[in-house]
Amino acid sequence: MINNGGVIGPKKTPTTSSASGVWSLFEQSTARKGGVWPPLVNSPPTVEYLVVAGGGGAGYGGGGGGGYRTASGFAVTSGSAITVTVGAGGSGGTSSSYSGSNSVFSTITSLGGGAGSVSGPGTAGGSGGGGFLSGGSGSTSGGAGTSGQGTSGGAGGSDDETYRTGGGGGGAGSSGGNSGGSGGNGGNGSSSSITGSSVTYAGGGGGNGSTSDGAGSGGSGGGGTNGGSGTANTGGGGGGNGGSGGSGVVIIRYADTYAAATSTTGSPTITVSGGYRIYRWTGSGSITF
Repeated sequence: MINNGGVIGPKKTPTTSSASGVWSLFEQSTARKGGVWPPLVNSPPTVEYLVVAGGGGAGYGGGGGGGYRTASGFAVTSGSAITVTVGAGGSGGTSSSYSGSNSVFSTITSLGGGAGSVSGPGTAGGSGGGGFLSGGSGSTSGGAGTSGQGTSGGAGGSDDETYRTGGGGGGAGSSGGNSGGSGGNGGNGSSSSITGSSVTYAGGGGGNGSTSDGAGSGGSGGGGTNGGSGTANTGGGGGGNGGSGGSGVVIIRYADTYAAATSTTGSPTITVSGGYRIYRWTGSGSITF
């Protein structure tokens, strides 16, 4: 019993809650002393995730954006370490180019962005790389995207006289543009507010050419332009003329009424904001609840 009377004044009877389900100060104090004050629940039953793979490197065709997957309600188990893999961007070049690497959270895998072509069709991936026709006239297709993760790259074409340019890499939100008198534009990425503010990820790189024709612009979400690399930790594709893809990212969040994870590896950035605990990995690691 709390006694606030005595020497200074008379003891007053503590009040109880004025509304059902609301703890009065007296009830809170008594519960804390008795060790029955409700603690934070140790483990969240589910989390929300964003998994973005590394963007594809560019040849003359733009690199495709890394695969983009996001959802809420993903079930997690207390005491079991969950693997986190952050995919690297693919290297680019005008003699060879490479797709980005996959990113993984538990059973969720996002595929690396497809490489932009040095000669021929673009490579398939999370989003496909742009195509490039190195000889003759006509066009060659961009690489296919993966359903639920991204879109296709644009076609590259040539008329042997006026232009020879690469298609833009596909993005998570829209397909890469076909080449014409200049390289095709990279497809736009998709935005997420999982960190508390809107950020766009997985844009395609703009296409370019082996002639002096103009370069296509990179798509929103980190796509590179004119040999520029995709932005790190966005999964953006490299810009045509040899740009490398940007690395991916893995982010999860859950309500802050649940306790922090018992352990993490890979040095994620951890913030508590807007009613959520947010974990953001830019390198591979793990988390255990």
